[in-house]
Amino acid sequence: MFSWIHKDEVIKMVDMYEAVMGRLKKVYKTKVFPLESNYQFHDFHSPALDDPDFDAKPMILLVGQYSTGKTTFIRYLLERDFPGIRIGPEPTTDGFIAVMYGDTDGTIPGNALVVDPKKPFRPLSKFGNAFLNRFQCSQVNSTVLKGLSVIDTPGILSGEKQRVDRGYEFTGVLEWFAERVDRIILLFDAHKLDISDEFREFIQSLHGYDDKIRLILNKADLVDRQQLMKVLCSLMWSLGQEFSISQVPRVYIGTYWDQPLHSDANRRLFEAEEQDLFSDLVSLSRDSALRKLQKVIRRARLAKVHAYLVSELRNLMPSLLFKETAKKKLIMQLNEVYDKLRKTHKFAPDDFPHLEEMQEQLQQHDFTLFSKLNLKDVEAVNKMIVEDIPVLVAETFLADMNTAKEDILADDGAYGGVRNITLMKKVKPGDKDNYNCSKLINSLPFSNGKISIAAAKNEMHKPELPNCVLDKVWATCDIDKDGMLNADELIIAVRVFSILVPEYAKKSHPSQ
Repeated sequence: MFSWIHKDEVIKMVDMYEAVMGRLKKVYKTKVFPLESNYQFHDFHSPALDDPDFDAKPMILLVGQYSTGKTTFIRYLLERDFPGIRIGPEPTTDGFIAVMYGDTDGTIPGNALVVDPKKPFRPLSKFGNAFLNRFQCSQVNSTVLKGLSVIDTPGILSGEKQRVDRGYEFTGVLEWFAERVDRIILLFDAHKLDISDEFREFIQSLHGYDDKIRLILNKADLVDRQQLMKVLCSLMWSLGQEFSISQVPRVYIGTYWDQPLHSDANRRLFEAEEQDLFSDLVSLSRDSALRKLQKVIRRARLAKVHAYLVSELRNLMPSLLFKETAKKKLIMQLNEVYDKLRKTHKFAPDDFPHLEEMQEQLQQHDFTLFSKLNLKDVEAVNKMIVEDIPVLVAETFLADMNTAKEDILADDGAYGGVRNITLMKKVKPGDKDNYNCSKLINSLPFSNGKISIAAAKNEMHKPELPNCVLDKVWATCDIDKDGMLNADELIIAVRVFSILVPEYAKKSHPSQ
């Protein structure tokens, strides 16, 4: 059932993504990290990125009420048991289990897991021993786990049971994983669609992670075709009340376990749904790579603004007397400093950290100890955004194109052949004579440092690429998912297109 994980093209694709992440790690450490460390970025915002932030396999978070089949789904995925597995009709999994690849089968307790520099779980130590005692890693020598990791979670309780104190911040832990994983799968039992308060609270906390969410209507072989339609409609209606988005995420219908179906009436439907789900899992490596690229771009933009901000505050401090008074005044008038930097350097308003949080952070620092702005540090990050990042983003999409089946290059539909590839022929990465960033920005209708994706599409010629690729490139470059692009994001998009268009043309028409 999981033969796709063994295919040479899938393994090759995963290797290509890992190579891209290796180069991204090098770019971050040589160009972004120096800017962060020189201007105390880590004291204000978040710790430096470590190797596991780049090297970790794509992760799936399984969440659902008890007895919806989360642990059974993992066994179905792996086609075998894993250390610590417990399956039953009542709540059996009382902790979080990270199922990951290992040369030998075994378990690692939570307290050891959060100090392992090779694992991406070190920040979880903040949830205390009560959580760590219920957290473990189950290592399994499984080919499937060479391409992904799975997080099994305790069954969400309902009724009186949900009032039991777990001893740690359960929803907080789920939200921590939700932010970092690449796919969130919510499982529902076809026989009990009620949503408990605890489950509802978690679903409502998923705002902003809409693209990660998938739904599974499990144990669907226990109802007939007519009942299944009613159950699906009921589920969609219930979730429509919970998700604060216009469209409920994709629902996969089936029975995910290794036993014969109770009823064959919907077998063909279940098999088609299963293949769709597995195809989605194949895309995890790409989605993970794009998520990590976006994370580095966000950090680079924030680090650049932070460097200008703290160096400006240093410059505004008096050299001798009344330093403390001047500091308090600058903190109170921080919004004016924001406005000055925004107008001077054409930053977008949401490039800046939250005003009140920054004011609170600044109270703990001595402004005279901030570093003076070194334009070489900033230029290194600017060069990374304009030159290095577009190449890495393009290579991520090329990994798909290079491993795609030949039939996707038919001369019709969304993948119609390339008939005109003149769009970006003058835009070449590194070609300064043909590519003037300022000229591009000034020619487009920016407002408050941003332009809508729709406006950017209208103002620019349309790249001759498959519609699905076009949409993914625009979505990838929209780092904060607001439908708008700032100057850096637009430049990345243009340069990505400049790389993809000729490569797609060669693949579509190799004789040309």
